[in-house]
Amino acid sequence: MAGTFVRFTVMNPISHELSNNVTVDTMNILLANDDGIQAVGLRSLYFALVEAGHDVHVVAPVTEQSAVGHAVTLSMPIRVKEFKENGFRGQGVYGTPVDCVKLGLSTLLEETPDLVLSGINAGANVGVDILYSGTVSAATEGALMEIPAMAVSMDNFNPVDLSGQAKYCADLLPKIPWNELPAKCVLNLNFPDCPIDEAGELMLCPHTRASYKDWYDTRQDPRGRSYYWLDGTIPPENISEGRDRALLTQKHVTMTPLHFDFTDRETMMLLDKELS
Repeated sequence: MAGTFVRFTVMNPISHELSNNVTVDTMNILLANDDGIQAVGLRSLYFALVEAGHDVHVVAPVTEQSAVGHAVTLSMPIRVKEFKENGFRGQGVYGTPVDCVKLGLSTLLEETPDLVLSGINAGANVGVDILYSGTVSAATEGALMEIPAMAVSMDNFNPVDLSGQAKYCADLLPKIPWNELPAKCVLNLNFPDCPIDEAGELMLCPHTRASYKDWYDTRQDPRGRSYYWLDGTIPPENISEGRDRALLTQKHVTMTPLHFDFTDRETMMLLDKELS
């Protein structure tokens, strides 16, 4: 399935009535991530959203929680630390990205947000990454509670300045018809590894179905004991054209709507026929 060039032109933001009956295009946003509350991506997105006039509530992990997927904390208490520094404020959670969203929506926020936004993650979240990613899982948790949700990632594991990508994201929000999206949908937005003014046009596309070829580097600690470090790549020959990984490599911004219904209906029909 080929990707499609997209120019959003339909303006359908979630709006709020102020006390003086003036309507403004602002949103009440829960902002989370998996890289931690001090990560450059989250801080950049926070300031861009605030600059755009949104009401932003940060609930994010105190420590990095990359690739923890949809893990939740069940066997220990969860503590929260307030962060107020250099114009930034948020609540750091000693837990997973999903803990952050659950706790934020159920306990920490005074009202239900209009949007759960997660990112900007250091590293792309394409293909099978959507299952591993704490960034995507944080957004997914919001979607499961039927709140509009978007995950945002950058195809670079060590970004230094994401202010351009953050502004792009803030400018994009009011162009998305949030009220028309189906329930429990997650928008997965990925930026290519280049300055934002060098990025190609936004492409709506399916996610790649290719899997990683993994391996473990075997190393030794200073005491001579072995340990293992996961590495891996998606073989280029397995990547289909027109899907997120291919388009991102071609320096396009990509967006994939995700819906987490894992039912394999064709197989269910087969089994129903054979087992009935």
